[in-house]
Amino acid sequence: MKDGMLRVGLVGVGAMGSGHLSNYLRLMREGQKVQLVAVCDVRPEQMERKDNADLNIEIQHETFEAHYNKYTNYLEMLDKEDLDYVDFAVPTYLHAKLAIQALETGHHVLSEKPMAMTVQECEQMIEASMRTGKTLMVAHCLRFWPAYEELKRIVDSGEWGAVVSAMFFRGGSTPMWSFEDWLRKKEKSGGVLLDQHVHDVDTIHWLFGTPESVQTLARNVIPGSGYDAVSTNYFYPDGKVVNAMDDWTINGDFGFEMIFRVNFEKGCAVLTRDGLTLYPVGKPAVTPDLPADDGYYREMLYFQSCLRAGTAPERCTPLSTMETIRIAQAEQLSADRGGERVRL
Repeated sequence: MKDGMLRVGLVGVGAMGSGHLSNYLRLMREGQKVQLVAVCDVRPEQMERKDNADLNIEIQHETFEAHYNKYTNYLEMLDKEDLDYVDFAVPTYLHAKLAIQALETGHHVLSEKPMAMTVQECEQMIEASMRTGKTLMVAHCLRFWPAYEELKRIVDSGEWGAVVSAMFFRGGSTPMWSFEDWLRKKEKSGGVLLDQHVHDVDTIHWLFGTPESVQTLARNVIPGSGYDAVSTNYFYPDGKVVNAMDDWTINGDFGFEMIFRVNFEKGCAVLTRDGLTLYPVGKPAVTPDLPADDGYYREMLYFQSCLRAGTAPERCTPLSTMETIRIAQAEQLSADRGGERVRL
C-alpha cells in the first residue's frame, strides 16, 4: 500500500461479485484511495459483459479509462499482480481454500459470507490469518446495513430497556441463477440455512450473543438442495422470545423480503419493505434518518479503513463470524433431529 492507496483483486463476478465490482468502480469514481487492478472468474464471458467493461470515469475533473486485468485462474492473478487484498465472491464451499491460499501468499482477505461450510474450516482460516499476520474479514453486510445498525444501537444503549421478543424473516424466490447451480446443492452452499438464513443467525448473534440452545424446524422442497425453508427459536437466559425464519421457495411475484420486529420494554423497532419505523412508548412513531448507502458499500469502506489504519476489523472479527457458523451448525443438527433442542 502506497500513500494509502489499496490495490484490489476481485475473484468472482457472478450475481454477488458483480455488485462488488460496481461498488469498486463507484469508490474509484468518488476518488477513494482504492484501485481495482484485477478481476478473476472461471467464465471469461462474465468479464466481458457491458456492465463489467472498461468505463470512462471522471475523478476530480480528470477522465481516465477504468481498466483492470482479467484472469480465469486466481492463483495466476495472485502471482502476477501486486495486490494489497483479495475480495472473494465465490461459492461457499470454496471460501476456506481460497482465503487461506491468499493469506499465505501475503494478501489481506475480504470474503463473502458465510465464513465457511464448517467451524473446522473457519478455524483453519483464522489460523492462517494469525500465522501470516494478514487481516481476514467476512462480509456480513447486515452488520453495516443502516436499519440493522440502528437496531444494534438501541439494543446496546438500553434506552428502551430489555428485549421482550424479536422476529426476523427473509425470503423470496428459489435461486436459479448460480454458476453450475451451486446454490441448490447442499454440499456446496449448505442450502437456505447456511446461505440466506445465516444473515439472521449472524444478526441475532451480533445483537444478543450466543444463545444457550436452538430449536429448528426445516423442510426440504428442492431435491438435493438441503433445507429450503427453516424456522429457529433461540433460547436465552433472560427468557426473551427470539425467532428467525427463511424460505427461498416463495415464487411468483412476491420478490424478496427482509424484515424484523423487535419489541422492548419501552418501544418497538419494525423493519418492513417500506423501511424502519421506531415506536417508542408514550411518543409518536419515528422514521429515523438513516444513511442511504447499503451494507455492501459500507462494509467495503470499513474494511479498507481498517487496512489503512492497521487495525483489526472489530465490528466483524473472524472469531465472531466463526461463532455464527457454530450456531448455524447447531440449527442444522436440530433440524436433522426433527426439531430437537440443541445446546451450544
